[in-house]
Amino acid sequence: MAAQKINEALEHIAKAEKYLKTSFLKWKPDYDSAASEYAKAAVAFKNAKQFDQAKEAYLKEAENHENNKALFHAAKAYEQAGMMLKEMHKLPEAVQLIEKASMMYLENGTPDTAAMALERAGKLIENVNLEKAVHLYQQSASVFENEERLRQAVELLGKASRLLVRARRLDEASASLQKEKNIYREIENYPTCYKKTIAQVLVHLHRNDFVAAEKCVRETYSIPGFSGSEDCIALEQLLEGYDQQDQDQVSDVCCSPLFKYMDNDYAKLGLSLVVPGGGTKKKSPASPQDGMGDSTAAGSQVEDDDDEYSRGLC
Repeated sequence: MAAQKINEALEHIAKAEKYLKTSFLKWKPDYDSAASEYAKAAVAFKNAKQFDQAKEAYLKEAENHENNKALFHAAKAYEQAGMMLKEMHKLPEAVQLIEKASMMYLENGTPDTAAMALERAGKLIENVNLEKAVHLYQQSASVFENEERLRQAVELLGKASRLLVRARRLDEASASLQKEKNIYREIENYPTCYKKTIAQVLVHLHRNDFVAAEKCVRETYSIPGFSGSEDCIALEQLLEGYDQQDQDQVSDVCCSPLFKYMDNDYAKLGLSLVVPGGGTKKKSPASPQDGMGDSTAAGSQVEDDDDEYSRGLC
């Protein structure tokens, strides 16, 4: 079966080359017909699992579409060539071709298709190169935003923000989250604004910037419905505990369902948050009789407290 498909592909390539030849009576190559034959050859090679040859055929198809000024079809062919590189586990090279395709889509006047191509490229490279994926998601979001497709734009900004947190690029994550929040406010999705405020506060506290965290919460009071909400109360408790270096209070807030069931990257920020100086653990006030107990019992109680704390925040 594979051999049959390879022979079929080679026949299409021979036809394509024939269309490109010129003669005394044929002064101009037939780029359109050649591109069509290269596309058929690429599909045949792909079906035969000959991905490298399929990639080359798609590149030839793209070249002929470019010569014919058919940019949209050329871009599609470059994308397909990128997919063949993906099958060959050559992800950086695949992303390069998809980026090239997205530029052609923009030049052709089809920005939505360009943005979707950039998003696909981001997904391809995300597990290999976080920084590149962030750049691609931000580019895609920018294209959607220019087209006033804000919901698609903010979704991609969210992906970029989470990856920035994962990469510990917290200053950039803070700026990205603020941009998300502004868009959600613009489209009047206020509950999501509250969630983004929680994420912002966690990022600021991990940056050791309590002032920025507090300012972020104060500004959110201007968003309808925030004051008195579950998110507002939790954030006030978190800031109070952090300011008073009360690790217990901070841990209780960060281990609450409101924080634990956020996107995983933000939930991890909450669970790993430590107050300045390591914090102190509250002790229950001892009665006079307790104070008169033997020293061994008191020592045992302290050890129990220490053991309980050492088991973690939650």
